[in-house]
Amino acid sequence: MEKNGLTITVVIEAQSANYGESIGNIASLKQLSRGDGKTYTYISRQALRYSIVEQLKWNNTPVGAEGAGDKAVIQFLPDATITDYPEIDLFGYMKTSKGKKGGAATRNAVVRLSNAISLENYKDDTDFLNNKGLAVRIGANNNLAQSENHKSLYSYTLTIDLDRVGVERGNDNKVTEEIASAEKAKRVNALLDAVKLLYRDIRGRRENLIPIFAVGGVYGRKNPYFADKIKTDKKGLNIEMLLSAKEISDDAVENTKFGYLAGTFINDTEVKKAFSPLSIRDFFESIKNEVGAYYG
Repeated sequence: MEKNGLTITVVIEAQSANYGESIGNIASLKQLSRGDGKTYTYISRQALRYSIVEQLKWNNTPVGAEGAGDKAVIQFLPDATITDYPEIDLFGYMKTSKGKKGGAATRNAVVRLSNAISLENYKDDTDFLNNKGLAVRIGANNNLAQSENHKSLYSYTLTIDLDRVGVERGNDNKVTEEIASAEKAKRVNALLDAVKLLYRDIRGRRENLIPIFAVGGVYGRKNPYFADKIKTDKKGLNIEMLLSAKEISDDAVENTKFGYLAGTFINDTEVKKAFSPLSIRDFFESIKNEVGAYYG
């Protein structure tokens, strides 16, 4: 079986890294509720994508507005190609057009990201804010605000269809555009480097999103084997769940690697014993070597 499905699930640590719509003067974090009655915050996949594309300097794909006024749709320009722009090669596009021909040209994402969901529940912590530093300069009253605050471990999953990188197909499924294998490998490995060293600028802070734990590999099946399989509690990382997830198939058993920042979890000794993990740097270098081998 050809190994063309790359998937990595990572754990990061961050604080208040993605806000949603404010309610009055309270800035609200993006959050969701689970059946256990608890609330969890998350960093949206769109926010992760934004930070990745920005740090790779791939945010130069030309865009324009289709239509006019309130009905205008901002989108990638029709003549932007996957050869010239890695952003639409890896993250896809939809380009609509009006006129005699009309219709829409679409490319499904080759790289898919999940939301980064907190592993620790949110307990309604808030931060009280004011602008006293500016107000006192002119003898004015402070403007007051509140901001929801949550520091937690988060987990998200990245998947890449290696066989679709740099390949454009028409409606008849015939290849209409394809980049060189070396460029395919370069793009995927640049993306992996971005994930390895990711950060996010948010409200005057720079949050370090470098993984502290990672599990994954290059597989014969394009299944995100370890998505939602990372759990933590007061005892540390749930090792049993990860080992059980790995045993789901020979594909997972034979091709899974682990990366770990020593000292992260309370059960540090048990984590090292169970997984024999690589360092985070060596984990990503190992995956990149497999990518290079796949593209020859």
